[in-house]
Amino acid sequence: MSRAAKQRLASVGLWLVTFLLMVIMCIPGLWVVLSAFRPNREILARPPVWVPERLTLNNFAKIFGLGEAQVAIPVGSYFMNSLVIALTSTFVALVIGMAGGYAFARFRFRFKNSLFLSLMLFRTVPGIALSLPLFMLWSRLGIIDTQMGLIIVYIALNVPFTIWLIDSFFRQIPMSLSEAAQVDGCTRWQAFWKIEFPLAKGGIAAAGVFAFLTSWNEYALAAQLTRSTDSKTLPVGLMDFTAQFTIDWAGMSAMAVIIIIPALILTFLVQKHLIRGLTFGGVKG
Repeated sequence: MSRAAKQRLASVGLWLVTFLLMVIMCIPGLWVVLSAFRPNREILARPPVWVPERLTLNNFAKIFGLGEAQVAIPVGSYFMNSLVIALTSTFVALVIGMAGGYAFARFRFRFKNSLFLSLMLFRTVPGIALSLPLFMLWSRLGIIDTQMGLIIVYIALNVPFTIWLIDSFFRQIPMSLSEAAQVDGCTRWQAFWKIEFPLAKGGIAAAGVFAFLTSWNEYALAAQLTRSTDSKTLPVGLMDFTAQFTIDWAGMSAMAVIIIIPALILTFLVQKHLIRGLTFGGVKG
């Protein structure tokens, strides 16, 4: 067998393995989506019903209080809470991340490396490990069960990652571009917005998507720090479908689809910048 044939065979084998792994990864998500459009009895059927007999929107109608069969779960309030908390924490984390990432990439200051390492070490601490001290502290501050309390937590969780990611992109932009712009009459601020920011916006978009998904999907801390419909998020609201002896799998799957949709829409809208941002570091000019 020739070398070219071996390479082609290896490429086909790698493609098949990758395809099988992707199928295995997608099966749970596909099952959730299908379960959102079929009745609970079909989900609980034994043996499992892989191909739904018929698809229905009744599960979505029930959780939004439409039709004859309804569930007393304020999905609309949970959705708005998640949206406000995720968007606000992402925006603030990006602003701080851009300032911090630019400072670490462009300036020299005392304890720079130690401070950067401290931020990265803080990011390695599991969020659930902070739930008890945060609960005690937030209770004393009076911000338990509030949107602001959860926003502050998510900002703290996202800032180290956004600083690290944005810093890596600013480091790959030659400093000479900014210096040339300043020689031509731009201020440092104008050079940043007109030269450096456009080149780094792919990385900033990638950081924003990851920060949003972290805030949107987080469950452990939100379950500890929220109690009422004023602050509960969609992932926490999923537990409202569980009772002492039964679980409304159909309603839970319908809400899971509602959780997935905004994340897919956001990723689709910024996919151009996201792909450019994730691959920017692998291409050298």
